[in-house]
Amino acid sequence: MLKHVVVWKIKDPASKAQHAAIVKAQLESMRGRIPGLLAIESGIDIGYDPDAHDLVLYTEFTDRAALDGYQQHPLHLEVKKVIGPLLCARHAIDWEA
Repeated sequence: MLKHVVVWKIKDPASKAQHAAIVKAQLESMRGRIPGLLAIESGIDIGYDPDAHDLVLYTEFTDRAALDGYQQHPLHLEVKKVIGPLLCARHAIDWEA
């Protein structure tokens, strides 16, 4: 199994709540629709740590090939078009579990 986590900041702080909700909904719309994507969860920061990022994506894949397929899957590419303009300061990590 491969795990993939991404965290972002919202680009426009004045629209943080609205944009975070859009991003979360878009990310979770991929659940059950991409081969090899076993689990997907998205969270919005609760504001406890002032230095924290705003959003997180947690995913689990069957293997590296599934992660590769996800990256090029048409649904994922469409989601990226919607959420990309709303986000900045992206950080990611992938590991085998």
